[in-house]
Amino acid sequence: MELTHLSKATAKKLKLLVERIEDSHIPPSMLDETLNIATWNIRDFGKRSRSELAIALITRILYQFDLIAITELRDDLTDFKRVMHMLGPNWQFVISDWQSDFGGNWERTAFVYDKRMVQFTGLAAEAQPDRQKVGDQYVSEQSWWRAPYMASFKAGSFDFMMLAMHARWGTRPGREQELASFGDWIKSRWIDNADTVFDEDLIVVGDFNIPRIGDRYYQALTQSSGLQMPVALADINDTAASAGNKRYDQILHRARHAFSYADQGGVIDFAANGLMAALFDDTGIPESKWTYELSDHFPLWVQINTNNELAILNNIIQNE
Repeated sequence: MELTHLSKATAKKLKLLVERIEDSHIPPSMLDETLNIATWNIRDFGKRSRSELAIALITRILYQFDLIAITELRDDLTDFKRVMHMLGPNWQFVISDWQSDFGGNWERTAFVYDKRMVQFTGLAAEAQPDRQKVGDQYVSEQSWWRAPYMASFKAGSFDFMMLAMHARWGTRPGREQELASFGDWIKSRWIDNADTVFDEDLIVVGDFNIPRIGDRYYQALTQSSGLQMPVALADINDTAASAGNKRYDQILHRARHAFSYADQGGVIDFAANGLMAALFDDTGIPESKWTYELSDHFPLWVQINTNNELAILNNIIQNE
């Protein structure tokens, strides 16, 4: 991460964030052994220009991980490019297109990764709802406001698909059905047609606007898909910087037996103990805009094991 160009004022604020990150006890990842992945909804990222301070804070949070799915990235990529420049030449991204209506909110999804730790292996695509033939047309009965986006990666001996979604929010009709149909779509590929998928190991991440683990929205997403939550995240009840006790964001998986977590996971809570005020109170930015500078969601992270050689060999031996 490039730091030398920072102003003294920004450096002081960034130091406060680094101290909070250290308090989050995120273990270091090890090449070919473990990988730190995260999902982060960065509020309206690109809708309006962010301050130098905000760009530095966002960059430093991303830098803590090896592979991050970013949701609520907007059509204008100016600030995103500022972040990528600050991350440095070892960082790359895979990015989706944007949907030009209010349902899609002009949003993209991006996978940002450190190429020293993980490699993109070639597949990137938007998921589309299943279609039925009506007359001479093929149409879908289900609408996903923002198309889920997936890409394939490899770290160590572990290759996997990461699939990210920003689900619709609020009390709007169809919210539960959207999650259920997305779960059904995962089932139709990773269960019913598992021999056709690019990779059997699937990690599903994003902002699903699920208020709490186990509620009807969570069940709608996981019931048919068989998605499971890492044990390390079972006690995380809040990923919202302003709503309080809302587990909107998820990291879930559907995997063959060679996949395993390293029993480490959590959030970077940049709202606790007055940190947001310490970061922005003297900047001239009103409090109502602080979450538009950093975000109204915390990054949710987990560490996965990528040295699965013995498990792969055992699987081959047992299946012969």
